[in-house]
Amino acid sequence: MAGVQAISEAIGARLPLIVPTLAILAVVLVLQHVTSRSPLAHIPVVGQELGGDEKRRVAYLTRALELYGEGYKKFKNSVFRIVTPNKFTVIVIPNNFLGELRKLPDDVVSFDDAISQSMHAKYTKLPLGETLVPHTIKTSLTPSLARLNPAIAEEVEDSIRNELPPCDDWTPININRKLLRIVALVSGRIFIGPELSRSEEYLDAAINYTIELMEARRALDAVRPLFRLFIGNRIPEVRRLDERLVQADKFMRPVVAARRALPDHEKPDDMLQWLIDGQGKFRQLTTERLARTQLGLSFAAIHTTTLTATNVFYSIAAHPEYIPELREEIRTVLADSNGVFTSPALQSMKKMDSFIKETMRLYPAGASTFQRKVNKTFTLSNGQVIPAGVVIEVPAAAVGLDERVFPNADKFDPWRFARLREEARASGEVEGAARNQFVSVSAEALTFGFGRHACPGRFFAANEIKMVLANFVLNYDVKLPDGVTERFPNLNFGASSIPDPSKSLLFRKVSL
Repeated sequence: MAGVQAISEAIGARLPLIVPTLAILAVVLVLQHVTSRSPLAHIPVVGQELGGDEKRRVAYLTRALELYGEGYKKFKNSVFRIVTPNKFTVIVIPNNFLGELRKLPDDVVSFDDAISQSMHAKYTKLPLGETLVPHTIKTSLTPSLARLNPAIAEEVEDSIRNELPPCDDWTPININRKLLRIVALVSGRIFIGPELSRSEEYLDAAINYTIELMEARRALDAVRPLFRLFIGNRIPEVRRLDERLVQADKFMRPVVAARRALPDHEKPDDMLQWLIDGQGKFRQLTTERLARTQLGLSFAAIHTTTLTATNVFYSIAAHPEYIPELREEIRTVLADSNGVFTSPALQSMKKMDSFIKETMRLYPAGASTFQRKVNKTFTLSNGQVIPAGVVIEVPAAAVGLDERVFPNADKFDPWRFARLREEARASGEVEGAARNQFVSVSAEALTFGFGRHACPGRFFAANEIKMVLANFVLNYDVKLPDGVTERFPNLNFGASSIPDPSKSLLFRKVSL
């Protein structure tokens, strides 16, 4: 008994040392067990040197584009992880896997679920899963462009004339602010029709809905998921968004009711009417749902088109030496079409098309594209397992700056894609010529996404942008403000990149 007591006393004396040691061993064993089972354990993370996920989240907020670029260069053609502020696990997959990713069905990788998660659709009520909209764009809007282009061109000319000051001498203009109005007016004419497209009530909703949506998203990002369940609908930014939807429903209700009662020969030729008429094959949309859908269209079209056009204007102002060549092409093409912006005329503006595409290569809207929520685990052709529950992306911006894809990738070369089209055509590569158009999507050009869910409205957007630019280039000289010698840098927020909306350019009416 004395021996047992001695042992007990010895263990008791050393207990303060033994317990921490055992605890550390237990933690190590648990971590080894967890990491050995984690499907993400063998996927490298960008920013490993930063020391922890919290620091990686902060780095994402301030230099996400750099992080995607670092991962793309460091891990070559391999999959890597990005730690985002909203704590979603993002797996970045190189663009060389896009061919097999596009074949995966929606129940394996979901576009809508990825957007729903990132935009908190449960609270923001962003309309998703509405198959009627992309169907209508593909089957009604895009095939109608040849017929609608003259009306779109007329709206562009009227909007520019009404929105711009005289500019008899060099006049500072905040081009982003003007383009928001111009694009909203032009898009509204096609999306919602003449009853509402020029009303200030509609323009206010179309322009500010996107701003309020992004404010609500940021506010929800800041709330922990558990608390979000209880207070998500009561956050001021979310309530403001709800009020916007109520307002849109109110001014759209009488228009929709009148449209539903029209005989066929009196129906307007616009998106709103096509949506109303197309519901036979889809579920019936309430007026409220139609209002929400129209605001969703403004989110998808007005701001993205404006940001693209603003980017191009900043490039033109930074390189005014290219204006004469652009102006000559526009004049020549329009002379051949009797001054009408026909579809063939717009397609013939190859230098303008190249200028736009090159601008978006260097100044993309974000670091990544092809966002999909993985709902079922799948395996890539290289054996890499992508587990359910993560979001996958493709590093679009890094691809655009890859010297292996685009020689002298850091240089702005406005006619780059026009040359590639001519070279492909000269060698009989019809597909290669088509691939280098602004509206084309490929594994190297991801401005409009890729696969089944590539932007269906890109053909309308491209025509609209070209008409706006053509009108400005024909009628105005443009340059950077005095003392500014380089293009305005874009503003980066997380993975998003936008032209600085606070900047002004100098415009002067061309003397005829």
